[in-house]
Formats: sequence, structure tokens, C-alpha cells
Amino acid sequence: MLKTTLAGLRAHKLRLLLTSLAIALGVGFIAGTFVLTDTIDAGFTQKFSAAADRIDAAVTPAPGERSREEPLVPDAVLEKVRAVGGVADAQGLVQGTSALMGKDGKVAGDYPTAGVSIAEGSLNRTLITSGSAPRTPAEAVLDENTARTRGFTVGETITVLDSKEVKHEFTLVGLFDVGLNQELGFTGAVGFTTGTARSMTGEKGFREIDVAAAEGVTQDAVRDSIAAALGPDYQVKTGKDYADALARQNGADTQMITMGLLMFGLVAMFVAALVIYNTFNILVAQRTREMALLRCIGATRGQVFGSIVLESVVVGLLSSVLGLLLGYGLGAGALAVLTSVGAPLPSATAALAPRTIVLGLLIGLVVTVGAALLPARSATRVAPIAALRTQVEEHTFRAGLIRVIFASLFLVAGVGATVAALGMEPGQAALIVVMVGGSLVFLGVLTLGPVIVKPLGAFVGWLPARLFKVPGRLAVDNSRRNPKRSATTTVALTVGVTLMTLIAVLTGTMRATYSQKLDDQFPVDYMIQPQARDSGLPRALAEDLRSRPELTGVAAFRQTIAKVGKDEYEVGTFVAPADFRPELVTGSIDVLRPGTAVVADYVAKDLGLKVGDRVPVRTAKAGTVELAVVSTFDSEVTDLAGVTVPKEDFERYFGAVGDSRVLVNARDGVGPEQARKVVEAAAQPYPTAKVASSTEVRGEFDEALDMMLMIITGLLGLAVLISLLGIANTLSLSVHERTRESALLRALGLTRPQLRWMLSVEALILGLIGALVGVVLGVTFGWAAAQTMTGDVAFRLPVLQILAFVALSGLAGVLAAVLPARRAARASIVGSLASG
Repeated sequence: MLKTTLAGLRAHKLRLLLTSLAIALGVGFIAGTFVLTDTIDAGFTQKFSAAADRIDAAVTPAPGERSREEPLVPDAVLEKVRAVGGVADAQGLVQGTSALMGKDGKVAGDYPTAGVSIAEGSLNRTLITSGSAPRTPAEAVLDENTARTRGFTVGETITVLDSKEVKHEFTLVGLFDVGLNQELGFTGAVGFTTGTARSMTGEKGFREIDVAAAEGVTQDAVRDSIAAALGPDYQVKTGKDYADALARQNGADTQMITMGLLMFGLVAMFVAALVIYNTFNILVAQRTREMALLRCIGATRGQVFGSIVLESVVVGLLSSVLGLLLGYGLGAGALAVLTSVGAPLPSATAALAPRTIVLGLLIGLVVTVGAALLPARSATRVAPIAALRTQVEEHTFRAGLIRVIFASLFLVAGVGATVAALGMEPGQAALIVVMVGGSLVFLGVLTLGPVIVKPLGAFVGWLPARLFKVPGRLAVDNSRRNPKRSATTTVALTVGVTLMTLIAVLTGTMRATYSQKLDDQFPVDYMIQPQARDSGLPRALAEDLRSRPELTGVAAFRQTIAKVGKDEYEVGTFVAPADFRPELVTGSIDVLRPGTAVVADYVAKDLGLKVGDRVPVRTAKAGTVELAVVSTFDSEVTDLAGVTVPKEDFERYFGAVGDSRVLVNARDGVGPEQARKVVEAAAQPYPTAKVASSTEVRGEFDEALDMMLMIITGLLGLAVLISLLGIANTLSLSVHERTRESALLRALGLTRPQLRWMLSVEALILGLIGALVGVVLGVTFGWAAAQTMTGDVAFRLPVLQILAFVALSGLAGVLAAVLPARRAARASIVGSLASG
């Protein structure tokens, strides 16, 4: 039996190749995901380890309750650490805010750059990649990414604002790599000597203290000595433990990426499993006589079962090895693409980890063997007498009671979960319930696939049957004749189309919803904000804007943090034209009078407030005042401070606070380019004032959505590719199975082109059935998912995209049929009739 099985594999190389490709793509996707994320992790770990071995201990504030301010280590603690026995050197690291000025005279970036200290001597963990570290108060270094994007080179003079927004000039003496620090990677950083960093940032302490142990003193020993001296208020870790903690902290993001990509890899593997299952099902069906002959000459049921399982093991191993090689190429290629577009990734060589190899081989083997078990079991039921028949028996499908019961349970549970999710508060929990409901409904549809494929085949094939006449009618009959096989073939494509439709519906709906909310919350042409969100804009800016004839509707908002009741909230006011009418839950903004306040819904909920209640507010100038709540507002619709008071009261309570943001509209007839120049000119004297337009904000959101859609579509395209291989595989095996039938049709007058058309139309129908089911499921659960993500959803149905998915699915089916149809048309009529 072993020789027979291996000989059969060698004799059907094309069948082996098509079967292997599906599972190889699934394994390749998973292996490529691990290669990519492992390489990134290894690079980060390597980069950090090179710096961590320079310190023996690290002192940071003990973790406690979260506060608005970063906890710091004071100077006295640094002196105490230096006095501990076994400590050779200790230096404090400073990190605060020091906004870098761009060459255009405005602050660089949407967020202020960080100001950091560069340690001296052996405790310097900063990797200087070009030039040197700062040695004098007049020298500074920049992180590589900021220097590149802002056009600064070593030797130039840079201008940096201190904590009081006073300009200072420094000579740029070097560039450095921010390494693992994700915060610095996001904001950018300017490095100074320790003293200069403290004066520029205004920080009163250190983020951490790095310690070098004396010669002969271990990391554990110096850690214990420092911990005993400082007590429980500070956390002391060895250099190794601190390195591991930062590596784990960094690894969280790559783990999320890994999980997201693996989800698509599992989809690909699921589709591949369906293709493999279908392939072995067809192989067993068309080898009925072969199995029966083996039984006639003495093969037992166990030997027949074992031969099918052995064949699946060989296919699984071959395809898994191929998938690992493919995955390595995918991972290395993705890494190269990300590096070429400037993604901040560490330099590391792509490699296949032992875990990746084991998992790839195991998953490929388990999926392949698992998909072959049922067909192998059915092969053992072939009676030896079947070998004497001249025609392979066509199995008819009947929907059994068990199938109907299971399908009903899946559908009822899925619909119930979805309805329950729609009744929940929008959020992550509701979205997960919808995903569970959608999965259950999909399983129900999968179970009922052979039942619904016949009516769907008649519906989809109505037009092709009339357009292509005899070949079309034969194709429709063929697609409906073996509904179980057709359903299994189309499900593979259904998975991909369902997910692509769902993503298209979600992105279209969220784009429309976001745009609508943006119009509600940002009903202006321009918004001016300070770069640092906790700072303010001079009031003179808004006055200047009001004096410009090209502009109108200038509204300035002011706010500060104050204790309201038992918690801290934003208390603010606004200075706006009379036609500025923010929406309140009850009444209009005219109810806001001296001694009153309107509060956001979340403040009212937290403090248990309702209209008519009085709430105490601790102010900077007037002590504690009690304000009457006269109305509330929806914070998602109305963009005001959590507690909003009249402007005269705000001045009396908190003094001359600067504007937190200014909203501006262009006057009718003034073009956007002209209006933008006027706004920019007014903001130019204020370096930290950043101008944004609603068009730009919406454009950035659209760009992010388009990028996400492109990435997800590319990933799902792999599942579609596997399903196309499944259709091609099914048709190829089906052509072989129906050799006599095709020859008989040719003998009765069907021409070669007509035979090719018949098989192409059959593939078209299979593709359209899968697309139709996928579109219905994708639209339904795309709508349900959108309802659970946010409130007031503006549902949008991307009709053109959906039609494109359907058309591409049909076209893909036709392309998958090209080679099988060509092979069938070229077969000899006499030889095919004789082969039965």
C-alpha cells in the first residue's frame, strides 16, 4: 500500500502541486507574520541590550496612583544614592518639553519635542549616530528622525523654546537614536547637558537615576543597598531587570500587530483547509474504482484509510516546508518595504526561529491531515463490487436532520447574539459580541451550503443559461448536480468576499460618520491651537483675527483645570459672536448667566448632577464658589469645556487665562487659499500657534482609512487567492472525473469551444454564488459592527466596491477555469470513451 500511495503521488504531479499550493500559502502567511515580528523584536532587544549593559541599577518613583504630572526623583535622592556604599557613579536623567523651532519660524511638529539630558561617561546610554554628545551649555543634539524631516544637519544652529517659550540658540553637534523610547520616537527630542536640560524644560527632578556599581560589586548587591537606603517610595531594579521590563513594554505593540496579522493568517488557513478537504473529497470520489480494486486484491479498510492519510501527510509536509520558505520571503520582503518607506524599524536580519518552523510544520500537517480524515473515512466504505462497475456512481445529496438541526442552532444563536449586541452600549464588548454572532451565522450558512447552493445556482445561472445557450444550460446543471462539492468550493471564496465587503462597509460608514461628526463638532474653516495642549494662546491673536476683513465668526475658548465637587475637570468659557449657538440638551446657551454653569454629560454622570443642582468649584482667584447647573450637553456633539461658565465669571474666578483654541470662518466669497494665508499671517508672530483646517483633519482621517483598507484588502487577497486555487483544483479534478461525460458530449456534437465555454460558465456560476453569499453576510454584519462602534452612525453602502467584488469574483472563477477547460477540450473523444 505504501508503494501504491507513493506511486499515485508521483503519477499525479499537477494534482499534488495544486493541493500543496493552497496549504503552502496559508502556512506562508503565518510564518511570514512570525518572521516579521520576531525580527522587529530581536532588533529592539539587541538595540536596548547594547545600552543596558552600561548600567547596574536604575531608580524610578514607586508605581502608585496615576496623576496628571509625571512623578519625579528629587535632587536629594540622587545625592543619597551617590552616598550608598558600592556605588561608583550615579546620574539623573531629565526629560521634559523643549519645543524645537523649524526653519519656517514655527514650532516643529504637532506636538512639542522633548528635551532630554545626555549622561556623561560610562552611564551614557544614548546612541550617538553622527557627531558627538553635547559637552557645553551651548551645544545640543537632535534625534535622527526629527533632523531628517526638518532638514537639520550637524554644524547648524537650532532654535529651541524653553518652558516659558523663550527662544534659545544651540549648535547642533550630533544626532542620536531614540532607541526603545516610544514617547521620544513620537514627539522627537533635543538632547542637552544635564544642567541645560533642567533649565530648558523647567523640570524640578529626574525621570530616573542610572547607577554604575563599583568594581567587584554585583548588580543585585548594589540594588539591595540602594533599596535599603531609599525605602519604599522608590523602585530599584538591576540593569538586567530594567532592560527586560523595557523590552516587554516595547513588545506589547508588536504582540498586537502579531495577533492582528495572525487573524488573517488563520483565515487563510481556514480557507486552505476547506480547499484541501474538498480536494480529498473529489479524489476519493473519482478513485472509487481504484479503491475497490485494491479491496478486491486484498487491501483492508484500514490499509485504504491509511493510504489516504499517508497521502495527506506527504502533501502536508511538502506544502508546509514550501510555506516556511514562502513565509521567510514574505517576512523579509515586508521588512524591506517598511524600511524603504521610512518606518522606524531597527536593523536586524530576518530569520526563521525554531518556534516558527515547528508551528508552521505542525499547523500545515494538522490542517492537511484533519481535512483528509472525513474523505479517508468515506473511502473505506467503497464496496469491492464497485470495481466491476463501468461507471462511477454519482452520489446524490440529501439534507439530513442532523445538518438542519445544527444549522438552525448556529443561525438562531448567531442572530440572537447580534441582536443582543445591538442593544448594548457602543464599545469593544458590543463589537466582540457582533463578531461572535457573525461567526455563528457563518457556520450556519456553511452547514446549509449544500442546501442553498442549488437555488442560488439556478438564480445566478439564469442569465448565463440564456446568453450561452447549450453550454450555459449544461454549466448550470453541472453546478447544481453535486451541491456538496459546489458548496465546499464556493465557501472558500465566500470567506474572502465576506470579509472584504464587511471592511468596505465599515470604512465607508465610519468615514461618513466621522465626517458628519466633524462637521458638527468643527463647523468652521480653521482652528488654531497651541502646540502643547496644556499651554495657551495670547488673546491678541483672536483680536487680530477679528480685525481681518476676510474672516468672520471668530470664537475663542479658554479653559483650565479646577476641582469641581470631588474631582478635577476642565472649567472654561468662550468669547464668540452672537450667532454662535452650541447645542444643549435643554434650552439654549442664553440660560448661561452669572453664577450658573452648563456641564457635560460625563461630568453630570460622574457627580450625579441634574439641572437645578448646585456644585462647588474651587477657583484660583475667588476661592470656592457654588454654581447652579442650568443645562447639560452631549460631549460628543458639543465641544465645550466640561464645566462652562460665563466669560465675566471665568475672569473673576481664574484671571487672564490665554485662549486654548480659536475657531475661524472665512467670509463668503473669500477663497480657501486666500483665507488660509490671512490666518497664517495672523498666527505667524506666535511660534507655538498651529493652524489646522477641517479639510486637512478630514483628509488625514481619510488617508488613514484608505491605508487601513489597502492593507486589509491585500491581506484578504491571500484568502481569495487560495480560494481561486480551490476553484481551479476542483474544476481540474472534476474534468478528470467527467472524462467520459465530456467525451460523450463531444460525440453528440458539442464543439471544443462550447466545451470550454461550459466549464468557464460553470466556474463563473461558482464564483458568483460565493460572491453573492459573501456580499449578503458582509453587508449585514458590516452594518451591525458599525452600530456597535459608535453612536449616531451614518450608514453608507459602497455599491461600486461591492459590485466590483462580485465582478472580480466571477472573473476570477473564469480565469481559474482556463487550464482545466483547455485540458478537457484537447482530450481525445475515442480515448476518453475507452478510458471508462
